[in-house]
Amino acid sequence: MSDTTGQPALGAVRQRADVPRARRIVVKVGSSSVSGEATAQIGPLVDALAAAHGRGTEVVLVSSGAIATGFPFLGLAGKPDDLATQQAAAATGQNVLMFRYQQQLDRHALIAAQVLLTAGDLQNPTHRVNAQRAMDRLLALRVLPIVNENDTVATHEIRFGDNDRLAALVARLLGADALVLLSDVESLYTRPPEQPGAERIDEVPFGDELAGVTFGSIGAAGVGTGGAGTKVAAARLAAEAGTSVLVTATALVARALDGDHVGTWFHAAP
Repeated sequence: MSDTTGQPALGAVRQRADVPRARRIVVKVGSSSVSGEATAQIGPLVDALAAAHGRGTEVVLVSSGAIATGFPFLGLAGKPDDLATQQAAAATGQNVLMFRYQQQLDRHALIAAQVLLTAGDLQNPTHRVNAQRAMDRLLALRVLPIVNENDTVATHEIRFGDNDRLAALVARLLGADALVLLSDVESLYTRPPEQPGAERIDEVPFGDELAGVTFGSIGAAGVGTGGAGTKVAAARLAAEAGTSVLVTATALVARALDGDHVGTWFHAAP
């Protein structure tokens, strides 16, 4: 199927090369990729999202990083241990994080919209419909929704959760054609990549249990909460709903959205 220019129409994504013509895509980035010394990666990340937006793709960004961004502004040397201070850091950091994204989006004449959710919001039918309706409308208005866990009130998610699952749930909610999960590592491996014998995983067929594979953590210690295992679980959750998933490094996001052969590809359900 093609549009009036003869180019392939935006639609289903079944392989990496299809990503540039995705109708709707969700990109998730972790704390260790957009906070601290990695703050400089926000610019290239936004450039890649803007390029996809310019092709006509509807883009949603799920961004961690509020707590990690906030604690330096509270005079803290590292991530706080107590819940109240984590919540204070999240409230402070979310404001700064959105400001940094909008600064970069201004270069592309794009507007960001903040969407804060909890797991409970996506379990409550009324909240879920409201979130879907609001994001659908934002995308129709060519605004870039930036979604994050509402860490100021989501106590359980701060302690044990991660935004990989949130990104998968958002992808399912919005019927995304593709989900791109970004981290510090260019792909998944059969064991932690620093260990001898670790082999890169190129593709994961739908339903593959990845028997014998051992996952380590992904992300800077003390900052990110997600690891390779959480990304696999999130990828399977999205793939079950028909969304193809790519796991790769934040530094490779432009290539990923251009359809290059990078990362680990999870095939969606037929």
